[in-house]
Amino acid sequence: MMSPLDRLRALCTALPDVTERVSHGEPAWFVRRSPQFATFADHHHDDRVAFWAAAPAGAQQDWIERDPDRFFRPPYVGTRGWIGVRLDGPGATGDAFWDDVADIVEDAYRTVAPKTLVARLDAEPGPDPR
Repeated sequence: MMSPLDRLRALCTALPDVTERVSHGEPAWFVRRSPQFATFADHHHDDRVAFWAAAPAGAQQDWIERDPDRFFRPPYVGTRGWIGVRLDGPGATGDAFWDDVADIVEDAYRTVAPKTLVARLDAEPGPDPR
């Protein structure tokens, strides 16, 4: 069984022209060299194992309203609409959870990627979150 970080990494790196590097001490994913669209957060400023992801307008509030125990407004980037997703705790397992994670990762990528890469993504089959 893959760790949550390995599963998240697989989802992020399956997207076109994604690079990974350490940012603020945690693995982070970028479209090419920049901009960043997701970062792992292993107890980064709190007690959660989570990831933070860019999000389209209104998505942060929508996810938090759906399940405030799993989704949260992360420090620093939450004011820019990013969403935090717990990868530990109740509800952080199973196919439905990883389907949500895959949706959030893809939305994060689409939020920051140039139109040419979004078009390329639309032409390719999506990654399997399991």
